[in-house]
Amino acid sequence: MTSGPSPDTRYPIPGQTRLAFLKNIVKNPNIIVGDYTYYDDFETPENFERNVLYHFDFEGDRLIIGKFCSIASDVKFIMNGGNHRTDWFTNYPFPVFGNGWEHAMPDSWPNKGDTIIGNDVWIGYGAMLMPGVQVGDGAIIATGAVVTRNVEPYAIVGGNPAALIRKRFDDAVIQELLQIRWWDWDIQKITRHLPAICGGDLAMLRQAAQEG
Repeated sequence: MTSGPSPDTRYPIPGQTRLAFLKNIVKNPNIIVGDYTYYDDFETPENFERNVLYHFDFEGDRLIIGKFCSIASDVKFIMNGGNHRTDWFTNYPFPVFGNGWEHAMPDSWPNKGDTIIGNDVWIGYGAMLMPGVQVGDGAIIATGAVVTRNVEPYAIVGGNPAALIRKRFDDAVIQELLQIRWWDWDIQKITRHLPAICGGDLAMLRQAAQEG
């Protein structure tokens, strides 16, 4: 029995080059992507890094994306290099232009930390995620959403700024799913128990978690 496509495959769907396993596309070492996460782009998945905006080496921030995520075309990640000082009397970044302005260079620029996307997250077409947000496992980001704050696991958010639409499951189910963490099973176990993972019977998934 096969266990799905290799996570090291660039284009996992035969004859389809608009969708790629993202970890095999990205080159920036500060973009870290888990196995089986895919990016689908109307033109080419090679566009992904151009949608990771203001990602400057001197900031040192990372974009970390978990396993089994689904990322639609034109999703954009705004990184910390796009931040300006808002505690000054001006928003203008005078020091970066030098030529006599560098004496106003601050000790640091605003940095909200790494942007972290959990496992099994679906990010819809044209969504935008702001610097430092954390998106929990199993969450859904609606088409065109602008995510300015953290998203809880298994929440569905949408709008600008993105707000909670509803939770996918009740709190007890969510807590159990976060304990089961099927995405951390080996791929052979995942393959054997796909009917449970791709279903809605928690007892069936619970039983699968207990088996080898």
